[in-house]
Amino acid sequence: MALIVQKFGGTSVANLERIANVARRVAATFDKGNDVVVVVSAMAGVTDSLIQLAGQAAKEPDKREMDVLLATGEQTTASLLAMVLREKGYTAVSMLGHQAEVLTDTDFGNARIIEIRGERVKAHLAKGHIVVVAGFQGADTAGDITTLGRGGSDTSAVAIAAAINADVCEIYTDVDGIYTADPNVCAKARKIKAISYDEMLNMASLGAKVLQIRSVGFAKKYGIPVHVRSSFSEEEGTMVVPEDSGMEQLVVSAVTHHKDEARITLRGVPDQPGVAAKIFSPIADAGIVVDMIIQNTRASGKTDLTFTVPKADFKKAMAIQKKIAAKIGTKEVLGDTDIAKISVVGVGMKNHSGVASVMFNTLARENINILMISTSEIRISCIVEEKYTELAVRVLHTAFGLDAE
Repeated sequence: MALIVQKFGGTSVANLERIANVARRVAATFDKGNDVVVVVSAMAGVTDSLIQLAGQAAKEPDKREMDVLLATGEQTTASLLAMVLREKGYTAVSMLGHQAEVLTDTDFGNARIIEIRGERVKAHLAKGHIVVVAGFQGADTAGDITTLGRGGSDTSAVAIAAAINADVCEIYTDVDGIYTADPNVCAKARKIKAISYDEMLNMASLGAKVLQIRSVGFAKKYGIPVHVRSSFSEEEGTMVVPEDSGMEQLVVSAVTHHKDEARITLRGVPDQPGVAAKIFSPIADAGIVVDMIIQNTRASGKTDLTFTVPKADFKKAMAIQKKIAAKIGTKEVLGDTDIAKISVVGVGMKNHSGVASVMFNTLARENINILMISTSEIRISCIVEEKYTELAVRVLHTAFGLDAE
């Protein structure tokens, strides 16, 4: 007998028919003698509808009240699933985030989990109950409802799994696992049987949207195996596990792409101490995340500074930089939104040389110009023109031997 946490996303619970399908899967797991905790998202489209309603009610809805409103989406799903299970003869009980003792900070809309006590969940399991928990939500120390941000149900599920010492956390979604590349871009992409936490963390940060990055961080910290699989088939999915736990011995495990970044270049920046701080401090104060940074020094005592920001923050970042440029004597500020980040990821890169050479030569053969480069121990990323995204993914996938046979 195992203790299993199962998480079902919005498309998996989009309507009552799909909720009934989830109930069948949960019941089948329980009938095998397992203890089961189910974490659910809001039904597909519900969260967006609630946000629209809030926008009609107030020009700038209060963040605390928004969390109270948005939490009702997961509450609805949890109660409906518990009802369907009880109708089938199973003793199921739904719990909201605060009832499951998910304690968070006070950052409404994007709260961080501080602690999950899990004692009430364990008490229900001891009585033979199937526990259905509303994901995406918790409560702060004052008892106010909080939400964890987009994709927060994944984080809820893995955190609860850690709190109750679950044997595995199964993430059910509309895809059947994690692939070596986006199958919509690369027809030869194949499903990965097992991948390390670090590889998955990098993939999540580089555009792969199968798992929410905070959930992977929790899984790594507490050593919780995560099984990513489809709600609509019985096939095994992909296990996210500690490094060397049954993984394929590949130098590169996946090729990812990300089109949601923009590039800003400051030309003719004075090459003096403190100038970089003047450039990036206002960006940080505005809550804008900077990813890649490149500096090219000129012989004239000037430098060119290029960095990337999320495309959604591009206009705000450009406005900030134009003000800074006037103060520090920068020649001009240029911007470009037609870029994409292509990355190769793999823990095998730690012990192999030549990965960068293969990547750069492969792109060069296709006349794809590299605009920026960044590296880590298990990742190499290149910024290229957006129009070359799909081609770059496909040729790199082939070059690193990832094509399905």
